[in-house]
This record gives sequence, structure tokens and C-alpha cells, in this order.
Amino acid sequence: MNLELLIGGQARPARRQATFERRNPLDDTVVTRAAAATLDDAVAAVEAAQNAFKRWSQTGPGERRMKLLAAADRMEARQDEFIERMVNETGATPGWAGFNVMVAAGMLREAASLTTQVGGDVIPSNVPDNLAMGMRVPCGVVLGIAPWNAPIILATRAIATPLACGNTVILKASEQCPATHHLIGEVLVEAGLNDGIVNVITNAPDQAAEVVNALIDHPCVRRINFTGSTHVGRMVGERAARNLKPALLELGGKAPMLVLEDADLDAAVEAAAFGAFFNQGQICMSTERLVVVEAIADAFAEKLARKVAGLRAGDPRDANNALGTLINRASGDKLNALLDDAEGKGARRLTGGRAEGVIMQPTLVDGVTDTMRLYREESFGPVVALIRVADEAEAIRVANDSEYGLSAAVFGRDTARAMRVAGQIESGICHINSSTVHDEPQMPFGGVKDSGYGRFGGRAGIESFTDLRWMTVQLGPRHYPI
Repeated sequence: MNLELLIGGQARPARRQATFERRNPLDDTVVTRAAAATLDDAVAAVEAAQNAFKRWSQTGPGERRMKLLAAADRMEARQDEFIERMVNETGATPGWAGFNVMVAAGMLREAASLTTQVGGDVIPSNVPDNLAMGMRVPCGVVLGIAPWNAPIILATRAIATPLACGNTVILKASEQCPATHHLIGEVLVEAGLNDGIVNVITNAPDQAAEVVNALIDHPCVRRINFTGSTHVGRMVGERAARNLKPALLELGGKAPMLVLEDADLDAAVEAAAFGAFFNQGQICMSTERLVVVEAIADAFAEKLARKVAGLRAGDPRDANNALGTLINRASGDKLNALLDDAEGKGARRLTGGRAEGVIMQPTLVDGVTDTMRLYREESFGPVVALIRVADEAEAIRVANDSEYGLSAAVFGRDTARAMRVAGQIESGICHINSSTVHDEPQMPFGGVKDSGYGRFGGRAGIESFTDLRWMTVQLGPRHYPI
């Protein structure tokens, strides 16, 4: 597949016809050749978005809603094409890819519903006959930088609410899935979000930093949102700060799932297996730490090991494989190093084993302690650490003993107690008696600590992608002191 840039509603090659390749993780065949944007191309995308902003920001909510709803319909109509591209580029299973389409279409419909909620407030003024208002207004060109692991969901999230608020957007596609991200842009343009309202930039991996920096630095870009690693997110946030531009950063995670002694173990096992291994554990919310009270740890470990033993990873197109591949061999090498370190320091592997290339069976590691890298480092793969604790207080301490704070979960039959425990966990998201992996378009989504700041979703998204403007109307005479 050959891809061009999408700028100003038109497909165009990169300057000097530069391209790069994306290969299938499983068999290393070339599946996509995409335009490799230059700095001039990045500037062209911003200029197209800025020119379109003058018109799009003045459209009524009905027109914006209609086009976002049309985009959702078109996305669903092209589901098979989305699945094909995502499976080829990322090694995901068709089921995960189809789920991405469903959630992303829901995000577009939720964004459509927000168009009439971009409002404001009347604020009492001390000035006689003065009508004072705080009004939410479009902020301008929004740069969305999306990752590969849930590519349809996260790229759609990066641009849907900004569009609903009257902004124009540039989607900086991931080098790992350029065709998947490009198709989102195609769908939106087909739905009428054209002539620069939506632009898609693809770039070669070794040019990512300079292209992103050029986009952030451009004076017409007024907001940045980034989903990805904490390492890269820190650089994006620092660059944005130097330019005095707000950024929304949704970064890494090391999600804990606390299993208290009164937990429903069967329910906890189902949630743990899903949370730890869905999409090969390559989700920012993936359960990476199972913090289990010692009194029920043996029973929980036995049940979970039995459940996980029935899950297989392999060719994602084989229906017998619940799990697909890792994104690349480097990911497997990292996971093997974490596993070797843990086992070398006394941890016990209950299921799974070392990665072989991009295939790694789901791996449960018991007896993990704070001396091991697996205790702290984000694995972002199908390896979960089981950490045994004495009681509730130690469970809370261990849950918070992390630089990350995105998602968490607490399992216990005493709901009031579980709520009390959840209230002490440092995370932007916490679910009681449910998996750490959960998302809905209308929910405020984001983290604390090194998991980032700002919130996607619902009315929180409106606040992220608009400016609050103070406006007044003097309805009668006003006295001035001079």
C-alpha cells in the first residue's frame, strides 16, 4: 500500500518524493510505503489547518454534529479495511481491531453530541447594568500525536473532540501504523471535514523528532495532545511549555489491581487475565501489578494460572490464538530482560515464558518484590507481576509505590471498604470489582504523576480544547473615575 500526505483535503506526496516502509511484525513483509514528511510539509499542514480554522470555527453546532455523525457511519462502513490495515501493521488480532473501530465510531458520535455543549456561564458583575460572561471558544489548530497500540481509538480521540469544539486538526500518525491512521483522515474528509479541517502527516522514524518539533513550534498550533510513553511525552510537554502552549499528555502506566481477602476470586481472575493480557498487554491501562493479600494469594494464583494457561499467542489471523504479536522484536528483548532479572532474584514463573521474536505467551510471575525491575518498570507486554502483601494497608502502599498513576482496580465484596481503599490510590482512574482496562467516550480519561495530565472525554474534553474567554456587554451608562 502506498500512502501520500493528507493536507488541505488533498493527497500529496512529500517534498522530494521521500517515503518510508512499515513491515508486518510477524513475517517482516512490507505492508505500507508512506510519504515521509519534511519540515516544509509540516508547515504546509499547519497553514492549511489555519486557513480552514477561519471558516470551521464559525460553523454552527448542527453542521459540525452532522459531519461527525457521517464520519462515524463511514468508519463503520469501512471496518474491514481498518481491520486489514491494523492487523498488518501492528500484529493485533482482528477482534481487537474490530473493537477499535466500534469504540472510535462511538467517540465520533460522542463528539457530535458535544457540539451543543460548548457553552459558558453568566457571571455576576459588580458593575451596574453589566452582563458578564465566561464563554468557551475554539482555540485554533490542534496537533494530535497518536500511538500504535490502540491506533483507531487513540487517533480518533486525539482529533474528534477538538473538531466538535470548532478547531481544525493535524494528526501526526505513528510510524508503526501509518496506513491505519491515514484511513481515519480519509474517512473524515469523505464526511465533509475537508479543505484543511483535517490533515494527516506521516514521517520516517528517524525524522519524528524534527517533524514534531516543527509542528509544536509553529505559532498557529495552539494545542497539543500526545498519547504515548512517558519518556517521549516529557519531551513533548517541555517543548510545548517553551512555546507557552497547553498540552494534554496521556502517558505510561503500571496499573495495580488490588485483590483484598474478601474478593470474589473468580471475578478477580477474569478481570486480571483480561486486564493483563488483552492486546498482549500493550495498553496504557494494562494490569501490570497484581497486589494480592497473602491470605488468598495461593488460591488466586492457582486460579489465574489455570485461566492463563488456556490463552495462546501467535499469528493474529489464526482464530485459535486469543493474542497476537508484540509490536517488534525490541519489545520482546525488553520483556525477556525483565523476566530474567525477576527470576534471577527469586521470582517464580507460573505460566508463559520468554519471548521468541515477536511471540510471547502470557506470563504470570509470582513473588515479585521491589528489588526487581518488573516491580517498577512498565513492561508493556504480556507479563504481569504478582506481589503478595500482608494486609489492606500494605496493598495501598504498594499500589502507590510507583511513578505512574493512570488506572487502577480494587476487588472486594465489601463495597464501602473497597471504595475507601480506592480513594487512597493515586491514579486518574480507578475501577471497583472491574478490570483496569476500560474506556468510554464520555468519561474523563487521564492520569496523575508520570502518567501525564489533562483529560480526554466528555465535558472534560471541551475544557481541554477550548479557551475560556471573558466577555461583557454594558447595558446602561457606566461611571468612570476620570
